[in-house]
Amino acid sequence: MAWQTENLPFNAFGASLKRTFGGRIQRVSIDAGFTCPNVDGAMTKGGCNFCDNRSFSPSRRVRLKRVSEQLASGIAAVTERYKKVAGFIAYFQPATNTYAPVEQLEELFELSLSIDDRVVGLAVGTRPDCVPDCVLDLLERLAVDKHISLEFGMQTIHQAGLDWMNRAHDHASMINAIDRSRGRGFECCTHIILGIPGETHEMMMQTAEEVGRLGFDSIKLHNLYAVEGTPLGEDVKKGKTELMGREDYIQTVVDFLERIPPETIVERVSGEAPPNYLIAPKWCLEKSSVRLAIEGEFKRRGTRQGSKHVAPKVDPAKRSRPSDSTPEPIRDQIEKRSRLPVLKMQC
Repeated sequence: MAWQTENLPFNAFGASLKRTFGGRIQRVSIDAGFTCPNVDGAMTKGGCNFCDNRSFSPSRRVRLKRVSEQLASGIAAVTERYKKVAGFIAYFQPATNTYAPVEQLEELFELSLSIDDRVVGLAVGTRPDCVPDCVLDLLERLAVDKHISLEFGMQTIHQAGLDWMNRAHDHASMINAIDRSRGRGFECCTHIILGIPGETHEMMMQTAEEVGRLGFDSIKLHNLYAVEGTPLGEDVKKGKTELMGREDYIQTVVDFLERIPPETIVERVSGEAPPNYLIAPKWCLEKSSVRLAIEGEFKRRGTRQGSKHVAPKVDPAKRSRPSDSTPEPIRDQIEKRSRLPVLKMQC
């Protein structure tokens, strides 16, 4: 593969985009004002115990503007910082970005793709229980002409971890979602959190093996970190929850990447939060040095991504497409609900 011939330790995202588009591609974070079904009561309330979207998404730290304004100003800011940018991806990042009437989603996504000729695609962050077939059909249509990435928050395959996070979905929802999404022409990405309390190294490696079994196109790895204003943050302050140390995390990331397929694109290898929100671990602030340490550990071992990957018995491309198992309260919000006035459109 190209990344292997370039003597890289793993299939890094930036290099992959450059090969595809012929130059630097930058993401622009967009906040359209979505919520989540574990916040508004459709499934439960309280949200994920680690989540404060201000710490994850730059767009949630400022006054919410219309999507057209966010994208235009984001492109201008990135262009000023990086003089040579070949294109942009509009990244719908905070909250659950498929959790709205599908007709409104279509308007929102098409608006973002048409605002500037340099926008080459979309990245849409969502939950595995929030992608009924009508949403996947929409993304499939958009993917005919543009790069589309659907990002699922899987986090872990283990129910105890999902319950601890207050995710309000199970891993069966993830399996159903990816099996209905695969082969539609858009990229399927998954987010994984390493260091969930109660998860052993073996359990995290089981999640790694599942990534290959289900055939994701790309992956984002995050360490569990605590930010202000969250239940996890309070537990860390009180000493009730211990977070993974830097060296343990580096070793675990390399172990994880050794077990996923070599063709899987690695979009992220650690989490990060702004200093004024972060409680712990402080090594989150050392993003560049963490990546260098991960690359150094690969070199020390003489391995690389996929070195220990075992191909699944059934090729992911040959897995059958199941019927849609989207929960009825969520399906009603997407297929039947009237327009949401909170979404920040063009006007």
